[in-house]
This record gives sequence, structure tokens and C-alpha cells, in this order.
Amino acid sequence: MELRALRYFVTVAEELHFGRAAQRLRIVQPAVSQQIARLERELGVRLLERTSRRVRLTPAGQRVLTAAREALAAAARVRVVAGEPAAVLRIGVASCVTQRLDRAVARLRDSERPAEPELVDLPVTARLQAVRDGELDLALVRGAVASTAVTVARAWSEPLHVVLAREHPAASKLAVSLHDLDPHGLRLPARDNDPPMYDAILAVLPMAPPRPPAGDLLNLLFEVGRDPEGWTLVPAEQLAGSRSERVHHVPLDPPMTVDGHIITSLATPEPCVASYVAAFAD
Repeated sequence: MELRALRYFVTVAEELHFGRAAQRLRIVQPAVSQQIARLERELGVRLLERTSRRVRLTPAGQRVLTAAREALAAAARVRVVAGEPAAVLRIGVASCVTQRLDRAVARLRDSERPAEPELVDLPVTARLQAVRDGELDLALVRGAVASTAVTVARAWSEPLHVVLAREHPAASKLAVSLHDLDPHGLRLPARDNDPPMYDAILAVLPMAPPRPPAGDLLNLLFEVGRDPEGWTLVPAEQLAGSRSERVHHVPLDPPMTVDGHIITSLATPEPCVASYVAAFAD
């Protein structure tokens, strides 16, 4: 029995679609079907029920899925134990570099099993897909990630700050309450840019955003800066060290936070996930 066949089966079981599984694996669909058929012959059981409309796991397939994931995780642990010192660790990140990221890179390099981080700038959705496809070892995401296709581990929490136009009446305050801000001045980026972060901000707002989204973060801050009543919410660490003549940021009163998560493959061994969390934790 080959690990490749188990990996193909797990991918099909997660997607419940041979075409999407082939895209994730970056191979042609017939190759996926052949490996699944061979695995079923070796095991002597039907793992998947396939019709023209859907694919679903059989009871035996559900049992084998759990064991297959355990086998892939065990194989990953073997690779980690046998790995070379300072192995490259591919980390999916946003474009901004924060103190937390700098500190984590140093921790990973100086850890018991040193790693050489390689930072890959990708949008959030692409980050998650790259982890699932094995193109990244881990990804950083702010906000909750609801997915059974990856491992999600909370690593830190950071405050949200209000970003205001310099001319905004509340810009001179030491802290601002959301209830003191005009809902019509609220700006948010488009959800497609960062769905977990968008949902996390929406969850703390006492009002629904009244205006169309402003695109990415750069366009968002530009819109806020030219509107004397404009404001938005941004994680404090994304604002650290940034300077602008157009906008000003202040803490919230009462404080509100957003969680940061480490995203890894389901096959990543638990000790590795724990070491990544420790590197990025406060």
C-alpha cells in the first residue's frame, strides 16, 4: 500500500469530488480514479460510492479515512525526525512585516530543531489553499477559520484600533468607544480580501456596515483619510510603525481583540503545530 494512494483517497474524501481532488493534487483525474480503485482492491472494500451526481464515503471509507490520516501524519513525523537541520519552513503571510513575525522567525531559527523560514506573500484564501495542497507548511490568519480540511490553532490575540481621518472629531482622544462613532462613517475592506478578518470585525460591530466595501486595505485607508467622518477597525500590529498624514489610530474603549491562528495541514504532527504556536505566541 502506497502513501500516495492514501493521500489521494484523503483528498477525494475531503472534496467529495474527483475533479476538485485532481486539481488540488495537480494531476489528471483518471490518475486519481486509478489510485482509488487500486486501494479498494488492496483493501477488499468499497471506500466511495460514486454516481453521476455525487461522491460519498461508505461506512468502510469513513473508518479508513481516519486511519489514512493517522498514517500520513506518522509518515510526516518520520520525515521531521529524519529531516536536516534548518529545514526550509514555508510560511504564508500578508504583505506587512510585524514585530511578532520578526520575533517568531528568530524563535524558529533558534529552536531545538532549527528551521529557516521562507515567507510567502499570498491573499488569505490562496494561503489556505496552499496549505491544503502542501505548497506551504503553515499560514498566519487573523480571525476564525471554519474548515475541516486544515488544522487551525489559536496562537495569539491582539487589540483592534480605530483608524480615523486626522480631521475626525475623535482623532484627538486617547481612546474611542464604537458607540461614539457615526455608523455612516464606517468603511470596511471587501470581504473577499480576507474573509476571516472581515467576519471577526463584523462580529464586534454594534451596527452593520452601511456602505459598499472599499477594496483592499490600502484603498480602505485612503478612503478613510479623505473623509472627515470616516473610520475603520484594523489590528494594532498591522498599524505598528506606520505613519500617515491622512489617518490616525487610537485604541478602543472598551478594548476589543482579534485572535491570530496558525493554519497547518491535517498531516502536520501535533508537536510541530505546538512549536509553531509557541513561536508566534506572546
